[in-house]
Amino acid sequence: MDCKRQKKRIGCPALQGTAREKDRPVVLEDNLRALPVRLWIYQKERFPLRQYLPLVAAFTFSASGYSALCGGRTGFAGAWVMAVGVATSFGLFFLLRLFDEFKDAADDAKYRPYRAVPRGLVTFSELRALILAVIAFVVAANACVAPWLLAPLALSLGYLLLMWKEFFVPTWLRRHPVAYMLSHMMVMPLIDFYTSGLDWIVRGFHLPAGMLLFLALTFTNGCIIEIGRKIRSPEDEEPGVETYSALWGGMCASAIWLVLLALTWALALGCCHARGFLAKGTLWLTPVFLGAAAPAVAFLFGRKTGRGIEMASGVWTVAMYVFVGAVPHLCGWGTR
Repeated sequence: MDCKRQKKRIGCPALQGTAREKDRPVVLEDNLRALPVRLWIYQKERFPLRQYLPLVAAFTFSASGYSALCGGRTGFAGAWVMAVGVATSFGLFFLLRLFDEFKDAADDAKYRPYRAVPRGLVTFSELRALILAVIAFVVAANACVAPWLLAPLALSLGYLLLMWKEFFVPTWLRRHPVAYMLSHMMVMPLIDFYTSGLDWIVRGFHLPAGMLLFLALTFTNGCIIEIGRKIRSPEDEEPGVETYSALWGGMCASAIWLVLLALTWALALGCCHARGFLAKGTLWLTPVFLGAAAPAVAFLFGRKTGRGIEMASGVWTVAMYVFVGAVPHLCGWGTR
């Protein structure tokens, strides 16, 4: 595709479907660069490392650390195991993004030509090759470092493939957005099953009973992220872009997000209580909870800060996982 043809299709570049994407200048020459350069631009727009890597690392260390707390163990698994665990978690979430490019292809071409794929930055054949490369890497890395982890990895990969095909009922799911969200959020506990296995599987134990509460926490927190990134002010809504603020109304969507945030905060404190550091968990998590709730409360009272809710979702997620799993494990709070 040459630049003249591209100009007819391009309005602006993409980040993640927000109004801010449209304000950034287009560099048509990027489409003609070498593949590694284009993939680097792609990740900055569609799955930025600096945004997702800290979140995934917190997610991974928290699950492994909390599993160790539940089993009365100290220390994380070996450095190589944890490195592969973080890389695998990141790869699984990256696959979610890559699969979405295929699922949303028609809508993106019609309504969002500024995004990376419709404007020609990367092609679907290149994305298919990237998907195969990511899968091959995570399978090979786990096989080399901790082959026992291949079983939970296979569960996550299998569920991701079902999500890619929208469980073979795409029309029904798209007519029922809540069912769509809940079915897709089930991948979060499955990935957590893998990341907790960095402790209990690698060390030869059974899944600790206390992890069931942590898996529930992961599910509700996934809903927070999903809804939080799809709440927008009226002026930021786009034709063809499905958001919960358009589906339920801005006030109702932000209220539901607040309820889920409160539920996740309660589950996080439940995890702290189960391991004997409720007071410390409350001291750490409550201010973060209140700060995260502020943008949604402002939204309810007429300050349309949809972007603030999305940012609060990310900040809460990182802080919650760090304070529930990683920090207590490192400090020995819950080794009773």
